[in-house]
Amino acid sequence: MDHSVAHLNIAHFKRLLARETDEARRQQQLRLLAEEEAKIANSNPP
Repeated sequence: MDHSVAHLNIAHFKRLLARETDEARRQQQLRLLAEEEAKIANSNPP
């Protein structure tokens, strides 16, 4: 898994969340952000 892509996606979703006012879109962006963060967390060995 390429962590750099996941990190770029995380930064992108955080930028979107900073200016999004529509609650439905915010919820979708939060879900996508969580998925990207999980990818990184799950790919690191304990």
